[in-house]
Amino acid sequence: MTRPTLTTATGTPVADNQNSLQAGPRGPLLLEDFHLVEKLAAFNRERIPERVVHAKGAGAYGTFRVTRDVSHLTKAAVFAKVGKETDIFLRFSTVGGEKGSADADRDPRGFAVKFYTEEGNYDIVGNNTPVFFLRDPIKFPDFIHTQKRNPQTNLKDPRAVWDFASLSPETLHQFTILFSDRGTPASYRHMDGFSSHTFSWINAAGERVWVKYHFKTRQGIRNLTAEQAARLAGIDPDHATRDLFAAIEDGQFPAWTAYVQVMTEAEAARFPHDPFDLTKVWPHAAHPLVEFGELVLNRNPENYFAEVEQAAFSPANIVPGIGFSPDRMLQGRLFAYADAHRYRLGGNFAQIPVNQPKAPVAHYQRDGLMQTGGNGGRAVNYEPNSFGGPAQTGAREPGHVLTGPSGHYDHRAADSDYYSQAGALFRLQAPDAQARLIANVVGSLGGAPVEIQKRQLVHFYRADPAYGAGVAAGLRLGLDDLVDVTAAAAE
Repeated sequence: MTRPTLTTATGTPVADNQNSLQAGPRGPLLLEDFHLVEKLAAFNRERIPERVVHAKGAGAYGTFRVTRDVSHLTKAAVFAKVGKETDIFLRFSTVGGEKGSADADRDPRGFAVKFYTEEGNYDIVGNNTPVFFLRDPIKFPDFIHTQKRNPQTNLKDPRAVWDFASLSPETLHQFTILFSDRGTPASYRHMDGFSSHTFSWINAAGERVWVKYHFKTRQGIRNLTAEQAARLAGIDPDHATRDLFAAIEDGQFPAWTAYVQVMTEAEAARFPHDPFDLTKVWPHAAHPLVEFGELVLNRNPENYFAEVEQAAFSPANIVPGIGFSPDRMLQGRLFAYADAHRYRLGGNFAQIPVNQPKAPVAHYQRDGLMQTGGNGGRAVNYEPNSFGGPAQTGAREPGHVLTGPSGHYDHRAADSDYYSQAGALFRLQAPDAQARLIANVVGSLGGAPVEIQKRQLVHFYRADPAYGAGVAAGLRLGLDDLVDVTAAAAE
């Protein structure tokens, strides 16, 4: 077998990759050893900044296929015709942990899909939960700081987690999911995915409906108990990454059925709460799941760093027929995600192969770090121009009706129902699942000061008395004291 010639990054053949260039057998090394300098300099730069969130992940390529006609709801070409197939890349991740954290950690899981459509890349950037902890993006940095490490001890800090949660009751619904069995999925293949946010679908007539995406696993839901997760984290901290790669390598291609919930603008206007509130779900009885496609993963990446680590997703990446919504958290993410990629990967991150659209690209952006293409060649770099440069199209989505003066509107004053959906979720679970949820909460909340425990217990009680009583018993807090706390908080 003929081996390729080892070269430098610029193609120069390397004569000796075993010994540095030296001034005599015992002398110092010479700076003119360009191969040594290149190797050390490249090695020093192998690590790019890890993602602040979703740092550890796994991904794979696959196909999306339309299974039901939804052309009356959206004109997006990717969803236009039954049987149409589109290449995708899907990245799974944990959210709060660092790159070296365990796949079995109690954490939401990221579920991000990139569709390489003929109209450009379309990204659905979601989680394995239909809701999130917050309503307003201005609190996102604060929340994530509580999930990271204490600035003094550099240790995970349950005091910070529960201090923030007890002062931010809108987090209760997602915390109830997180500390349930769903907080530790058995693998990336055995969990659902959600857009969580509400988006627009716009048809050829310019009519808008609001939609939420649901991706239901065909492998079945499987979760780990806290004990199983702790044991697995010690035995194989990369178990979910390993499981996904091995399944695809063995031809066991994981699949998900794609659905949307649909809400008309008229239905949104009379909805009992803000339909764009990310801490709440839409009831399925009123807005049932509508199947429209399937995702199948069938090819592993060739290089993890190039394809998984450098994959860049943003909910701002949409195509004609798809639009946004007034969801406050979504509005913040439209800026934050692409900004994070510019920081980590450079302003030209869209030129990295895993991020490159398969649709033609034509714009007036030039120069910048990691410019790897033709940089526009000799074409003009401004618009309008008289030289045949790319021009805008007439395709526009219908506008939103806006009312009222601008201002910092208090999302808690507008809707203080933090409890009904969290309580319903608690009651939906079987008694043994409720017991595990309570035990998981007690194990975490028990690390916070007693005054924070009492404050948080108010929220559990308001969601469901049995929920609060179970956590109180686990923390060995007196019922009379808790009743007083609840009454005081209600005043």
